Amino acid sequence: MNALTALVTVTVAGLLGGDVGQDTLALDHHAERFAPGIASTRYSEIRLTLSPDGHTALWFSRDRPGGAGGYDIWVSRLQRGKWSVARPAPFNTPGRDFDPAFTADGRFVLFCSDRPGGLGGDDLYRVPVQALRFGVAENLGPAVNSPANEFAPMLAADGGTLLFSSDRAGGAGGHDLYVAQVDDGQLQPARPVAGAVNTAAQEFDATFLGDGRTIVFARAQDFGSSRVEQFAARAFGDRYEPDMRLPAPVNDGASDSYGAMLDWSRPGTLTYSARRGDGASLDLYRVRYRRPPSLSIPGPPVRR
Repeated sequence: MNALTALVTVTVAGLLGGDVGQDTLALDHHAERFAPGIASTRYSEIRLTLSPDGHTALWFSRDRPGGAGGYDIWVSRLQRGKWSVARPAPFNTPGRDFDPAFTADGRFVLFCSDRPGGLGGDDLYRVPVQALRFGVAENLGPAVNSPANEFAPMLAADGGTLLFSSDRAGGAGGHDLYVAQVDDGQLQPARPVAGAVNTAAQEFDATFLGDGRTIVFARAQDFGSSRVEQFAARAFGDRYEPDMRLPAPVNDGASDSYGAMLDWSRPGTLTYSARRGDGASLDLYRVRYRRPPSLSIPGPPVRR
């Protein structure tokens, strides 16, 4: 079946405030398991990010042997149409290094780490990318990092907004989603995402979609004891409206799904991690999505 005709349509009238059947989000019926045996293995692989040219893949694993600390970021290169043997990223440490995310221009990789020298817990970092080399990691500083934990940084395509999660004090409960504006190249103090997205549950692992206004994120009632599923919400004005649970193949109603990331190399494609029947553990997937015309019309600008 052609991918364009294998789209499943989900009504999100409650999210968008439109009439039933007019405002929909479409996902390809089939998700592609990424690089089986190289990236998707019997270990837990999470948060796949692709460079804009599609030639470099990064993800992290919390149990794959051979890295610097067991909680490591891995890299594979596309060579002659095949993905190379995965190797630990050179900027890993003996601590926790995870949640990689290329920027849209490919100049940096954002990630999280609890390496020495941070502000406390897991902090947000960036590492410059020069051709096939990674530079020295840099802490993103106190505008976004706190004594608590920060996860899953993702910079919008225009470079103007950093999206991440944190369990710092003052949120709605557990991990919440935060944004920080970038003005003249400087990160401004982070603030919780406005609207109905943050709840008493855990909200984390968020990514912007290609419009820069719709986010996909993970939610769990409690880490380690409840299923993790993925949701989407769109900003209207300066607030995100109530979210919608994503359908299959992203969620299957039985197992965990999280680690979403926009695929910079394939417009209209989302990557994510999930435990499915064709994999031994958490594997990496890519799935196409499509916004209806009503979702493609810009809403009122989000106040900066």
